[in-house]
Amino acid sequence: MESTPLRVIALVCTLNPSPARSSSQLLAEQTLTALAGHGVTGEAIRIADHDVRPGVAVDMGEGDAWPAIRNKILAADILVLSTPIWLGHPSSVAQRVMERLDGELSESDDEGRLLTYGKAAAVCVVGNEDGAHKVSADLFQGLNDVGFSLAPNAVTYWVGEAMQGTDYQDLDKTPGSVASATKALAANTAHLARQLRTAPYPAS
Repeated sequence: MESTPLRVIALVCTLNPSPARSSSQLLAEQTLTALAGHGVTGEAIRIADHDVRPGVAVDMGEGDAWPAIRNKILAADILVLSTPIWLGHPSSVAQRVMERLDGELSESDDEGRLLTYGKAAAVCVVGNEDGAHKVSADLFQGLNDVGFSLAPNAVTYWVGEAMQGTDYQDLDKTPGSVASATKALAANTAHLARQLRTAPYPAS
């Protein structure tokens, strides 16, 4: 079972569109690299590069970029959500992603299960002040509400010293504690995703 190939999609919720540098992008890419060591392949999408419309439906009409992104989520086994901390909360882009994922509550398969059942999720958080636990808790609750499963230690994060301006992307090297958390996230999330692939949740 450990050789079963899996797919991952990482949604990067920085406020800045490409080509601006992004600590959230960096941590998401490091997480994808860690997952690749467990036979998981995929890509990162920076949401700010796309016209994701506000709303809680799976399709908000002409020009909405979410349906194409949603198709990639539904084709994947793992969803990674990467966000900075702003004012103690996930970014407004991350909140928009969660609002769009709320549309999944109206979608189900032939056995009454949400289409997100059977998919694992994980979270990456970066910021310059303490708050990663609060932000991950907010996102964990929302992801679980819309049907994703969470493995133990399904978050990796870095927060700098309070009242300072250092960014994660500006560090000389990845702190050992962050690398260890990313490694655990990858191992546990890939394991859970494979379990869900072979043993789906019962019909609702």
